[in-house]
Amino acid sequence: MANATDDLDTRVEAVRRFNRFYTRRLGLLQKGYLKSALSLAQIRVLYEISHRDQPTAGEIARDLELDAGYLSRMLADFAARDLIRKTRSVADARQSHLVLTALGRKTFVPLERRSHREIAAMLDRLVVSDQAKVVDAMATVEALLAPEKAAPSPIRLRSPAPGDMGWVVGAHGRLYAREYGWDLSFEAMVAEIAAAFIKNFDPTRERGWIAEMNGAPVGSVFVVRDSDQVARLRMLIVDPAARGRGLGKRLTQECLAFARGASYARMTLWTHSVLTAARHIYEQAGFRLTAQESYTGFGKELVGETWELPL
Repeated sequence: MANATDDLDTRVEAVRRFNRFYTRRLGLLQKGYLKSALSLAQIRVLYEISHRDQPTAGEIARDLELDAGYLSRMLADFAARDLIRKTRSVADARQSHLVLTALGRKTFVPLERRSHREIAAMLDRLVVSDQAKVVDAMATVEALLAPEKAAPSPIRLRSPAPGDMGWVVGAHGRLYAREYGWDLSFEAMVAEIAAAFIKNFDPTRERGWIAEMNGAPVGSVFVVRDSDQVARLRMLIVDPAARGRGLGKRLTQECLAFARGASYARMTLWTHSVLTAARHIYEQAGFRLTAQESYTGFGKELVGETWELPL
């Protein structure tokens, strides 16, 4: 009967096997990473300098867990090759702020693009659902091995698939009942809107998006044709699990971009005065309140609002 030590040894070998596979697949064993004259470590340091606001060497050494002496020699080499520029920190004279020079950007940017293309080509061999599984598995590894550093789970946008409209309707019903006390008549209205979208869908003038995180829907939004000149934004919702990530703004911007591409002249939407978070998103996007109406609906006394935005 296997003991705990044997089980651990088996798992260790599995991790080492995966490491060998992944380093080979990404070309990390090559003398120069991304077919360049630079090592993986050098490119990673240039990445940090490029994507941060004038970081110090100490910050990079700490976050990448690099030996300070090793990093210092690398930065000295970069400076000698005119890839980076150092400026003395006002707060701490022992530290220097780092930025890429024009030559540094010219050297690094093509490498970043090449890395993007290679990863995209690797993922493109998979169907979209399997791509999501790979990304989610990576996020799981990161969260379990370094929970203090793990990035939030990525949120991807995709077109609605069978079963998604049921989620949209149910999510609206659950969230608005819980947070605003609205009754079943609101869910019924959303169900009617969703059914009409499916039955009358015009792919040249209408579009829907489902936001997905860890393989599950966490948001939605739809562009519906009101007339030849007017598009309507409908069924925007963000699950509480995905709040604070700018998803509502992102979904709204997708709608606006599509509506402009479809040659609409104006976008309109209907919301309520109590939906302060949604109203803020619309206002930030450029929508303006054009009409208000008090009424009794969904088991509450409400103020309905019309917002519009010229495109």
